[in-house]
Amino acid sequence: MDQPLLAIGDRLVTLGEALLAGVGLVLLLLLAMLIVLLRPRRPSQEELLRRRDDEQRLADMARAQAEISRAQAELTGRMQTMAEVFGTRHADLARALTERLDGFGHRLGQSLEVQARATYDSLSKLNERLAVIDSAQKTITDLSRDVVGLHQILANKQTRGAFGQGRMEAIVQDGLPPGSYTFQATLSNGRRPDCVVRLPNAEAVLVIDAKFPLEAFGSYRDAQGTDERKAAAQRLRSDVLKHVSDIRERYFITGETQDLAIMFVPSESIYADLHEHFEDVVQKAHRERIIIVGPSMLMLSIQVMQSILRDARLREQAHLIHREVGLLSEDMRRLQERVVKLQQHFGQAGRDIEQILISTDKIIKRGAKIEELEFEDGTTDGSERGTGPRLLAGG
Repeated sequence: MDQPLLAIGDRLVTLGEALLAGVGLVLLLLLAMLIVLLRPRRPSQEELLRRRDDEQRLADMARAQAEISRAQAELTGRMQTMAEVFGTRHADLARALTERLDGFGHRLGQSLEVQARATYDSLSKLNERLAVIDSAQKTITDLSRDVVGLHQILANKQTRGAFGQGRMEAIVQDGLPPGSYTFQATLSNGRRPDCVVRLPNAEAVLVIDAKFPLEAFGSYRDAQGTDERKAAAQRLRSDVLKHVSDIRERYFITGETQDLAIMFVPSESIYADLHEHFEDVVQKAHRERIIIVGPSMLMLSIQVMQSILRDARLREQAHLIHREVGLLSEDMRRLQERVVKLQQHFGQAGRDIEQILISTDKIIKRGAKIEELEFEDGTTDGSERGTGPRLLAGG
């Protein structure tokens, strides 16, 4: 805005200078004509006429020059007025522009501050979310590592057996008291079941086997086509029934073990698939007196055994409990007798306190009469003061 106004002012100054130069040139021409006309000679009639014409022309030129001077003065005044107006407007424009720039800068600063604060908050939240994502990623990585490790454990027969053995031992140790079970006990035939549980009032022990043929089950789950799935199902059915037969042949000893055994499956999903897709295998195992259980069912079975052991111990200790109850009854009888005696003592003490209160009341009344100098004939209560003369009231 400032540069266009300055350009207009420069143009007006240039125009004024050009006008002044033109006026000066006209004045020089007029001066030259006057010099030529004023030369001394005798003018003729024509020259007189011509001189009049020239004088007339000079007069016209003078009037024109005066008019030009007046116009020049008027133009100069207008130019000065325009310069003042332009200067004032330039100052107002500069002031308004400065105020607007200041306001715009203030608003821009506030906007940038708000935007910076919002950006900082967004970045803080983003950092928090990234931290949560990193934590979740770390958890997922650890979980993946654990899953891979579990897969490696389950892929090896020895490590898989140790895994199932560990889960079974943890469940048994949490549910049964020490001494009621044994891990890796040796039977009379030289076999070593994973766990035997001693039941009350029975010499025979209950056998728990923690081995399971997982390869066939993995093949069954990985099977794609119908034929492949049927073949895998047949293999799984055959392996499970063979393991059931092995348990019966190895761990069923008359008089030493129960005619019932538990086959532990260390996975709830495998246990559910067996009951859903291989019900015939589960039924055949039941007919062979072998119960297939998962971790939850083993926990329930251990809790039932715990209740049986607790009831047996209660029955074994019934005479002790009866004797303790009798002693407790005798203690209660003696306590009742002592409470009755204490009640009698309290009753006697209450009656004695009542007699004492009666005596103190009489003493207080007699003291009040003595203080008021009120006397009377007669004798007092023999139980309190004895006999003797009494002063009459008033002396």
